[in-house]
Amino acid sequence: MATDYYAVLGVRRDAGQDEIKKAFRRLARELHPDVNPDPKTQERFKEINAAYEVLSDPQKRQVYDLGGDPLSPNGGGAGGFGAGAAGFGFSDIMDAFFGAASGQRGPRSRTRRGQDAMIRLEITLEEAAFGTTKELQVDTAVTCTTCNGEGAAPGTSAQTCDMCRGKGEVSQVTRSFLGQVMTSRPCPQCQGFGTVVPTPCPECAGDGRVRARRTLTVKIPAGVDNGTRIQLAGEGEVGPGGGPAGDLYVEIAETAHQVFQRRGDDLHCTVTIPMTAAALGTQVPLQTLDGLEEVDIRPGTQSGQSIPLHGRGITHLRGGGRGDLIVHVEVQTPTKLDPEQEELLRRLSMLRGEERPSGQFAPGQQGLFSRLKDAFNGR
Repeated sequence: MATDYYAVLGVRRDAGQDEIKKAFRRLARELHPDVNPDPKTQERFKEINAAYEVLSDPQKRQVYDLGGDPLSPNGGGAGGFGAGAAGFGFSDIMDAFFGAASGQRGPRSRTRRGQDAMIRLEITLEEAAFGTTKELQVDTAVTCTTCNGEGAAPGTSAQTCDMCRGKGEVSQVTRSFLGQVMTSRPCPQCQGFGTVVPTPCPECAGDGRVRARRTLTVKIPAGVDNGTRIQLAGEGEVGPGGGPAGDLYVEIAETAHQVFQRRGDDLHCTVTIPMTAAALGTQVPLQTLDGLEEVDIRPGTQSGQSIPLHGRGITHLRGGGRGDLIVHVEVQTPTKLDPEQEELLRRLSMLRGEERPSGQFAPGQQGLFSRLKDAFNGR
């Protein structure tokens, strides 16, 4: 046996076809004349192609394993490298550089999946808290009812392309240093579909779909927030050729509320009360999402303190329960006093010994979150 084809490819004698092809592709990338023009490398490139021709063909491999050489004139094999396209598969050379073909060869389908679509939907804070049902007007592509998505005018149909005879591609034989090489490309007449539509549908111009306005009912779950997207499977654009529709995504846009500010599933608001009410205590009516409630202001409440109303916030989107409603208190100091009011305050300050207060100084300025922390801790 003059040449050890297994050693040329660097594989074992019991190697499978996948291992042989993988070894050939690796060597072809390294030794291809376009990459390495050295004459010795070209000879080596010829050797690996001859080895691959023998070991990739079960019959030739069997002859070789029995001691014969299918490529020799007396071995009963085909001609060696350079003997035309039979020397080796051009597709294997291309796969070595560009990888295996990603799709099946042959005509392309005229039916394809449609694109996804997205629409923004504005809802109120109340609707986001408890959920709602909305009707949407959506302009999308739908299947053409005139041709039922086929693209051909009524009474006609698509015909086999006479250029590629339904294959969707045409072949061309060229000569190169590899010998005669056959290449394929999409048919220019049918664009690779394998069929042509002589008489397109007048309604959809052969696309199989038209634009139309539809009304959809969307259920908005409780707890959605700004940017939440709700997927409606199969409610998007119908694909070309009447193909399956894509999905429709509804993106939530929550409008601002006049009283409450949302932070996660909690709601926040600020109530401003006079100094006397903060000192003596009072009850303030507040219209919450659940109705009118009385907020209890305890005597001695300080500006910046917070009063939590548990379970009055937004419903949790995943899981039960609701967030809280946090009422922030702001104490308003009077700026204008009449003589009687001023006299009353002076008498109060004398009774409390506060005519000349020394004040309490602390480093820095207490921020909002520090004040919230102190409020919850009862400081």
